[in-house]
Amino acid sequence: MRVFTILGPSQSGKSTLATALANLDSAAGKRQEVAGVAALQPFSFMGEDWAAIDIAGGADNLAQAGPALAASDAAVLCVPADAGAAVLSAPYLRKLEEAGIPAFLFVNRMDQAADRVAEIVAALQAYCSHNIILRQVPIREDGQVVGAVDLISERAWQYQEGKPSALIELPVAMYAREQEARTELLEALADFDDTLLEELIEDQKVMPEEVYDVATKVLQHNDLVPALMGSAENKNGILRLMKSLRHEAPDVGVALERLSQDGAVVAVGCMADLVKHLGKTVMVRALDIGMGNGAPVGGAALGSLTGIGGAVNNAFQAGDIGQAVKSDHLNLGFAYGPEGAAPLPDWAQPRPSTFRRVITPLNERDDARLSGALERLAEIDPALVVGQDEASGHLLLNLQGPLHMRRIKQALKDEFGVEVEEGQVPPALRETISKSVQIQYRHRKQSGGAGQFADVVIEVKPLPRGSGFVFEETVKGGAVPKNYIPSVEAGAREALAQGLNGHPVVDICVTLKDGKHHSVDSSDYAFRTAGKNAVREALSEAGAVLLQPIMRVHIHVPSVFTGGLVPVVSGMKGQILGFEAEDGVAGWDVFETLLPMSAQDNLCNTLASATRGTGWFSTDFDHYEEARRADFAEA
Repeated sequence: MRVFTILGPSQSGKSTLATALANLDSAAGKRQEVAGVAALQPFSFMGEDWAAIDIAGGADNLAQAGPALAASDAAVLCVPADAGAAVLSAPYLRKLEEAGIPAFLFVNRMDQAADRVAEIVAALQAYCSHNIILRQVPIREDGQVVGAVDLISERAWQYQEGKPSALIELPVAMYAREQEARTELLEALADFDDTLLEELIEDQKVMPEEVYDVATKVLQHNDLVPALMGSAENKNGILRLMKSLRHEAPDVGVALERLSQDGAVVAVGCMADLVKHLGKTVMVRALDIGMGNGAPVGGAALGSLTGIGGAVNNAFQAGDIGQAVKSDHLNLGFAYGPEGAAPLPDWAQPRPSTFRRVITPLNERDDARLSGALERLAEIDPALVVGQDEASGHLLLNLQGPLHMRRIKQALKDEFGVEVEEGQVPPALRETISKSVQIQYRHRKQSGGAGQFADVVIEVKPLPRGSGFVFEETVKGGAVPKNYIPSVEAGAREALAQGLNGHPVVDICVTLKDGKHHSVDSSDYAFRTAGKNAVREALSEAGAVLLQPIMRVHIHVPSVFTGGLVPVVSGMKGQILGFEAEDGVAGWDVFETLLPMSAQDNLCNTLASATRGTGWFSTDFDHYEEARRADFAEA
């Protein structure tokens, strides 16, 4: 079985393209869907079994592309016939280049195109390090695209609504344009083939069969990105795309080679879902050896494996895809050898999940079930990161965006019967002091049982930002015995765990300077209590200063949007550090800023709006700085 992934921006016609390709030769097989995320469409073409993995558009779904591409032999980037919308394809071009997978560009809805195809390709080229080469040029009548000329075979095809294109004579008016474009194509291919280069230099006639061979080699080596065109809705240009995939896309051995650099790989999961009455299901592609029910994959035997397309349950060949059920050891995001698993390469991993939400069950009785449900969902969704908010103690979800959150909530309700409510993450505030204070505190208890006595003199003083907590002692003459000093420190730490405003206290030094003890009534407990209460009194006198966490944020954005980020970041009280072209990525900048953590969720929404859903960011803690309560009322 041959496998390819179709991806591209929302509303570019990906699903329509997958359906049109699947119905070219015979009736398509049963479509397997993960609602709102991806679908796998098996079909046959010219006696061969194929499967198209259709990734839903939108920034929140791009995380699903990595596993699909890892299991694929090639990819098709479906883009709208609009030069102004080229930037929407930038994240997908970037993903394909990071994967190093052979890819075709398909300009869809050419029958409705207002822009010249050269303008569309030029706009896309700004975001692609590989040279995009036209394999076809459009035929226009009265400004409308009515067909296309194949630049290798030099055949002309006229579009027919709802039917495959019809072969026609090359229009005389197209001859000069066709020759110009074909020369550009041959020159681009000749950069990777010495024989073709010699023929062009010697002005020899180049035969189509030879050009097809070079085009196949160039695609399989991922040297160029060929651009085809058509209309999936009207079935125009579809056959040419499918034949190009059939003749030029590499076999499963290339996908295996991409994943086998760090160890033996026999299979990879490309899609996963939770299905009622079945549990977790994982679409698994065999990459190396045959496998079937009970085969050792990932260190355990496969459960029930149902073949997709022409695959037989107990006789999977390399390249075949099957749906694994009762195989709980399989998760999305891993490549599997016979005895173990390894995470997919970095390019196949989701971008950082920076949209944060705390969630709580609507019914308290679902509290325990919620944790287990999220654990199950994380197994099929590599972009879902589950943690715990330190301030509230509630479950904390890190996600790709609001749509991802909506999908998780729906899955919790439908698959586990758990309804939740979401909320913003409370600001992770800290406290410190602004002046030094010295306190003497005596802890004495004589009534009931053994007596307690401890007397301490401490000084608390502020430290530079980022210093944390420091404990010192300058006791002389054994006023506080050495064995009780650690207890004073433990009490101080306990007091600093929650300051006057309920937040941890940082950047402070506590110095034990003097004290007194009793030979009978002093104890570790007494000195710990004295240390804790002394620090609390000192904090009350010193006065609390609120600190907010400041994050160093790296925003990855197509360069056309970089200038628009300045007012966005400034409006969030961010400090702009600068921006520069992103190394090794065409058309992208990295915009660096310092931003309050409380603004992170707002940044997710605002960035999506400012960059039309193409930008993303990563964050690292940088430092704490003094804050005002009004800052959080505004956030």
